[in-house]
Amino acid sequence: MGQAAVASAVTTGRGLADGLLVAMGAVPGAWLRFRLVNHLKPLLPRQHWATAGVNLVACLALGLLLSLGAGCTDLHRLGLLLSVGFLGSFSTFSSFVVELLQALAEGQGGAALRLAGLSVGGGLLALELGRWLGAL
Repeated sequence: MGQAAVASAVTTGRGLADGLLVAMGAVPGAWLRFRLVNHLKPLLPRQHWATAGVNLVACLALGLLLSLGAGCTDLHRLGLLLSVGFLGSFSTFSSFVVELLQALAEGQGGAALRLAGLSVGGGLLALELGRWLGAL
């Protein structure tokens, strides 16, 4: 086996292992989001507030992971499992956009603006809060 074949086999094996780490994190993340949003739906006037809440929690958790992972020697695998896999499927930008467009289509411009402000501004603040908490 030549060097190119060995390099290809190693890269393919790592790609498969990386993909499995992402999948292992994604399944419980998507399941938890589904459960939380459905649990909160009857308590909130609109589903988009539950989605926004889940996204804010994900931003806080990501900030915490970024801060705590700063000293980790194998951050690549941990990041794939928790950040890309779990938090990537737990949070949902696409649902946020759909729900934002639905509010606009229903003539609820004020609610859409509040949702966008909370999701983007709140997400940035939550991420920074997570980083700050992780640095304590």
